[in-house]
Amino acid sequence: MRPLSAKIAGVTESATIAISNRAKKMQREGIDVISLSIGEPDFATPQHITDACIDALKRGETHYAPSNGIPELLGAISEKITRENKVPCTPQQVIVACGAKDAIYEACEAVLNPGDETLILTPAWVSYEPCVRIAGGKAVFHAINPKTFQLDDSLLERVNAKTKMIIVNSPSNPTGAVFDRKSMKLVADLCTDHDIYAMSDEIYEKMIYGREHISLASVGDMAQRTITINGFSKAYAMTGWRLGYAVAPKEIIAEMSKVQQHTISQATTFAMWGGGAALKGDQSCVEEMRQEFDKRRKYVIAELNRMGYETAPADGAFYAFVKVAGDDMEVASRWLEKGHVAATPGSAFYAPGWIRLSYAASMEKLREAMGRIKRVG
Repeated sequence: MRPLSAKIAGVTESATIAISNRAKKMQREGIDVISLSIGEPDFATPQHITDACIDALKRGETHYAPSNGIPELLGAISEKITRENKVPCTPQQVIVACGAKDAIYEACEAVLNPGDETLILTPAWVSYEPCVRIAGGKAVFHAINPKTFQLDDSLLERVNAKTKMIIVNSPSNPTGAVFDRKSMKLVADLCTDHDIYAMSDEIYEKMIYGREHISLASVGDMAQRTITINGFSKAYAMTGWRLGYAVAPKEIIAEMSKVQQHTISQATTFAMWGGGAALKGDQSCVEEMRQEFDKRRKYVIAELNRMGYETAPADGAFYAFVKVAGDDMEVASRWLEKGHVAATPGSAFYAPGWIRLSYAASMEKLREAMGRIKRVG
């Protein structure tokens, strides 16, 4: 038979999903595995959000909707971006997708031509590079400062005539680091000076502890060249709803819309009504989850430090990024096979020698997991 796509053959599977699947398989076999490998809040979706979705189903919101999103949700997103992120936004600058990951893929397709280079700041989330490659672009990696977990002038050395876009993720998956205003201004100046687009993944913006969230599009004139990615999975515990969005200049949204029309068509209609309720409803549920994550964060980081592990500054998201001695793949395998704790090797995030632990689990499970890690070393 003729060979399949060489482009897709060169893309590796998602390490986070692969490890989560392995942990679930072990659990089905009766092994008591504590999975700290995947970024999923362990809370139930707030009731007023699920009620809005159920109400939408009952009144027959089960048919095709406008491809970019229902007007009610587009309006809610544009109001949120204008009010909270300090970026002027109209509904025409918004597209609702099947999760933030889908919005990222569509943005790559809309912006990149074959051979265009995209700067990816490492450690980096596992799906940026595949999205760039599938769109025909080339990923170029640049490590952030390993001591400060901020950006410095070394970033300027990675730019050339082929650089078309840079991807920024703050708060960061996997490190939990939050870029300060100096780092954001460095990116803004770089993009302005070299006419580069920016993709700013802000999916963890609500999960910040004692730091300030800065939207890249709010810095200087970056709103004219930034695609802001966000969604509902993390802040509202809506991972399975597959609901995300992008905000960008109208001309970029128009190109992303073409991609969406010919692939997923639209996000699920009744799910979008839940998204509108999430943004317009009481936000105390978000703060309650953030405070609980903060308690878990403090406990996990303190326990890991007591064991002698160095950790990245966990100022955002819900991850502890742990520096380990030796091969991170071997250590993660030992933790899983001997300690029955599933974690993601840093190599999956272009950061060998590190391991990512998600503390989006109950305190009971986290206490047990820390004990197991301490026993197996």
